[in-house]
Amino acid sequence: MRALVIVDIQNDFCPGGALAVPGGDEIIEPVNKLATGFDCIVQTQDWHPQDHLSFASNHDGKEPYETIEMDYGEQVLWPDHCVQGTKGADFHPELKTNPSQLIVRKGFRKHIDSYSAFFENDNETVTGLHGYLQERGVSELFVVGLATDFCVKWTVLDGLKLGYDVHLVEDAIRGIDIDGSVDAAMQEMKDAGVVLTHSKKCI
Repeated sequence: MRALVIVDIQNDFCPGGALAVPGGDEIIEPVNKLATGFDCIVQTQDWHPQDHLSFASNHDGKEPYETIEMDYGEQVLWPDHCVQGTKGADFHPELKTNPSQLIVRKGFRKHIDSYSAFFENDNETVTGLHGYLQERGVSELFVVGLATDFCVKWTVLDGLKLGYDVHLVEDAIRGIDIDGSVDAAMQEMKDAGVVLTHSKKCI
């Protein structure tokens, strides 16, 4: 079975949001069309407490996009975003969420960030998505969403490591792009074995 994995299409990641991805709202139309062609649809939702340690505001003297070392490795410090219960954490109003059967909330533990739909950033703490997909008999993933160079990339890489055939829908992703990070992420995903595709080929 095929599954559509929709990553973090939330207000704070779209134009006008606290951590806006350029053109983030441009992918909503192809994602909505894609959803009509899948029997298994999963969404992820960034869901941070206000005191989350990935927020630059919780570190004296630190600015957004600086990095620090955490117990699990290097961590980019972000502007406050997708805080639990805020409008910024809501899914974009134009995104059709009714077809989705599962919402995976991530990043809700104060001390650890979570990019991947499968694991938190320690690469050990699971979200439960893999077990759900196995129960559904899913072997192929089609990944869309925000942002290409962070949560999309980590979801793709972990999906490949877990043995799924992973397709990246190129017209349904957008990236933040910090110092060429989108190109680097695309190359990393290609090297790992992702299949690039277009939304029109997936329905």
